[in-house]
Amino acid sequence: MPDWLAAALITLLKAVLVILGLLTGFAYMTLVERKLLGRFQLRPGPNRVGPFALLQPLADAIKSIFKEDLQVTMADKLVYTIAPIISVAFALIAFGGIPAGPAGSLFGENPWVYDLDAGLLVLLAMTSMGVYGIFLGGWASGSKYPMLGGLRSSAQMISYELGMGMSLLGLLMLVGSTRFQDIVNWQAANGWMILFQSLAFVLFLVSAFAETNRAPFDLPEAEQELVAGFLTEYSAIKWALYQMAEYIAMFTASALMVTLFFGGWKGPQFLNAVIPGISEWPLVWFIAKMAFFIFFFIWVKASILRIRYDQLMRFGWKLVLPLALINTVMTAFYVAFYKPSWGLWPLALGSLIGVVALIAMSDTIRELWNAPVTQRRARPAPQSAERPLGGD
Repeated sequence: MPDWLAAALITLLKAVLVILGLLTGFAYMTLVERKLLGRFQLRPGPNRVGPFALLQPLADAIKSIFKEDLQVTMADKLVYTIAPIISVAFALIAFGGIPAGPAGSLFGENPWVYDLDAGLLVLLAMTSMGVYGIFLGGWASGSKYPMLGGLRSSAQMISYELGMGMSLLGLLMLVGSTRFQDIVNWQAANGWMILFQSLAFVLFLVSAFAETNRAPFDLPEAEQELVAGFLTEYSAIKWALYQMAEYIAMFTASALMVTLFFGGWKGPQFLNAVIPGISEWPLVWFIAKMAFFIFFFIWVKASILRIRYDQLMRFGWKLVLPLALINTVMTAFYVAFYKPSWGLWPLALGSLIGVVALIAMSDTIRELWNAPVTQRRARPAPQSAERPLGGD
């Protein structure tokens, strides 16, 4: 067999394994989330289908497959059908470029589907494409509420993509590469990036919630305002594809935060003194760190109420983007003028001070933002110049 054909078949096999893993993870993550939300809200959660409700995802899948697929009269049939496929396809493609271990650690093969020098840029581009599935689904449904949900998702993505990309510029200046392997190796040599770019991590974390349409930024499908937003006219397997895309996007965001800020697939180095080589175990540390962030996504959903849409936009444009720009300028200044004897710890201290200041001044910032809105609402309505009916 030619080498190129063997490499192509191996890559195809890894892609299939990643897809199966993500789909299985999506199915059981719905169960885990419902169980955790039940615990947070003092109720049992799913407990009927199978032992420990382990067959609940299978029951949900059967229901989605055999449920009636409603056909909307005013919908653009082609785009209406393709839209959820676009969302889930780009969500799957984005995850394939994230390394889950060192080269050759997956039965002699590399634990990633593709490895590009511009890996981070490609992944950000793939995640940005997912919004087209949401917007096209809202537009093609031929209804007002889905259209509003699609417009909200587009505006939300534009608002937070800028802050997300800007927050990573400091990281890229320190590492000097957009390749995920280089980012992980830099952290192994210098320390986890969260130590030196804590402000960037906070901004990226907030942007990740908005990017994945998770609470408290789930405005595109706000049921109190838009019925179900862009999902209003979808049912059966098409609806399930959108849910699948959302959960896979959450997996991708968690894996990306692990890779960029928490050492990737490498574990803490000091544990090697206890068990030699434990920090280099592939998949183990990567999955464990991912699980923590996935739990955090669910925890936030159970703890924080959905914010208003004007607050969402104001938060992105007036806080996330300016702070990301400040962090970029601060990092660029330090990289350009610092003395090698100082190391990176002054930069870590400055970033930490920024996080503390952001938390300490959160109430003051919120009052400044809401003051113009409050004043507009308190302003008395103008008196009509017309004569009242029946007057002289």
